[in-house]
This record gives sequence, C-alpha cells and structure tokens, in this order.
Amino acid sequence: MLAVYCESQSPSDPLAGLVVGERPEPTPTEGWSVITLRAATLNHHDLWSLQGVGLPAERLPMILGCDGAGVDDDGNEVIVHSVIASPGWSGDETFDPKRSLFSEVHQGTFAERVLVPTANLVPKPADMSWATAAALPTAWLTAYRMLFTNAGVTPGGLVLVQGAGGGVATACIQLGAAAGLRVWVTSRDEEKRQRALELGAEAVFESGARLPEKVDAVMETVGAATWSHSVNVLRPGGAIVTCGATSGDAPKKAELTKIFFRQLRVVGSTMGNRHELALLSQFVRQHDLEPVVDLEVPLAEARRGFERLASGDTFGKIVLTN
Repeated sequence: MLAVYCESQSPSDPLAGLVVGERPEPTPTEGWSVITLRAATLNHHDLWSLQGVGLPAERLPMILGCDGAGVDDDGNEVIVHSVIASPGWSGDETFDPKRSLFSEVHQGTFAERVLVPTANLVPKPADMSWATAAALPTAWLTAYRMLFTNAGVTPGGLVLVQGAGGGVATACIQLGAAAGLRVWVTSRDEEKRQRALELGAEAVFESGARLPEKVDAVMETVGAATWSHSVNVLRPGGAIVTCGATSGDAPKKAELTKIFFRQLRVVGSTMGNRHELALLSQFVRQHDLEPVVDLEVPLAEARRGFERLASGDTFGKIVLTN
C-alpha cells in the first residue's frame, strides 16, 4: 500500500529522510480495526519525527501521521483519535504516562490503510467533509481543550491567541469566536492578521504590541519569543494555557515574580481525550465551522505538503487525501 514514512532522521535536513512509497498492509488484530483513509492532516509532530525528536531511530521505518478520518470495514465513517493509551489504562488517556501518539510506537495515519485501536474511533457526522474531520484530532482538539477545559473563560471573556498562522492558533480563533469569546490575535505578518479578522477575531495586533486592555487568558503556542508578552498582558488571576513552544522553551525571563505577585495561572495542555473529540465534532457541526485549509494534496504528493509546512508560511492545515 502507498504510505508516507520516515526512513532516516536529520535535525538539519528533516525532509531528506521522507519517503512516499510502498509499505506492508496492516494486519487486523483483536481490539484493533483497519481504516481505509480518506484524509489526514500534517502537524509539526511529523517534522519533529523526521528530525529525530520523540521517535527513536530503532523504530524506523515509521509511517508518519497523527490524525485522520476514513471508513472502517463495516462501512462506518469515523474520525481517528490520536492518543493511544497503554494496555490496562483507564481514565483520561492524556494522563497516561505511557501514552503515545500514532507514528511514535504504532505506525501512523499517512497510509492508504491504517491499523487503529477500535476504542479510538469516533463517529464522523455524515454531513462533515473529510478534510474537516481529519483536522480535528490533533490541532483542533488541542485548541478545544485549551479554551474550554483549561482556560477557565466563559462567553464574553477576552482571550489572546499568540501567533495567527498555525493549525492550533486558527482553531482557537474559530472555536473561541463561535463560543462567544472575544478573541484577540497577534502576528508579525500583516496578511495573517487580516485573515485572523476574517475568521472571527475581534482585533489583531503586531507581535509584542501593547494591548488596550488586559486579557483573561492567553493561548500560548509560540514559547520563548512571546512568553514575557503573554505574562504582561494578563489581568490579575488570569491564565496562560500553553501547548507548545515552536520558538523554543527557554525564554530570557521566566517572569516568576509577576506570575506569583499577580496570582497568574500557567496551565499545560496536551491534546485531548476521546470524549472531548466527540464533543468537538458535534460543536463544529452545530456551528458549521470549517478548518482553514492552507494546502490540499493527494497522499502521493505528500512531499509538497511537508515542504510547505517546513517553510513556516502556512495559514491553517495541510491536508492529504486518499
């Protein structure tokens, strides 16, 4: 079957180890289902795997991809939940210390057919597009948990999204606006700021700009480059919800004095659980939301998508179709 996989790893030239070619068909096992893929989306996790981050070399070759949507052997349209719990785990799978994502321990979703734990399958709403369904399990689920589980904000609350272009950031804008939040956005890029307004942001600002009022929560995916700004724009008692650090995890100032003096909360947020994914799919359907697609290409042309993601110029998700 056709698949997109990591054959070798390089921190400086990650795409050198990317292969689009034939891999063995998955074999059904008890408790697992084979899904015929219809669409999947790229995440930075896929580039990190090619760089050797989180994927030991002894597990290569590894089919890449964390999320996707497709059809099971009974003809059911399903969304693939990305977080795989360890055997015997009960409760929220994101708190399982031995959890993994697809393409870390088990082969990933960038393939014509994918082996998935049956418990990880969520029904896809019949009227939802494959591209929308494929975008939900990683970036959109991360944004959903950040906003609605961890931020502590309510409709009418003011949220700042740091950075306007990535999949999580665009999802935060769309989800937040649909839920009645006031969403402000920062970006270095004027075009991305304007597109954020089109997605429902109330106001946009240059990165690091002084804001006209303090915010209730900051959705932080950038890391070191925006950390001090995120702390400084919060009202007393506000929260930074962080899910990543694309600019690095070592800011010049930790801002600890401001954090404890103003009683700020710093909340780590990783992915979401299967129940949240089911709720997210219904929320997206009810509000008629469509994730922003930066590029859509067939699985056979996946390298184009990886090159686009590696460029850093994306706005929204990159979709692979099958």
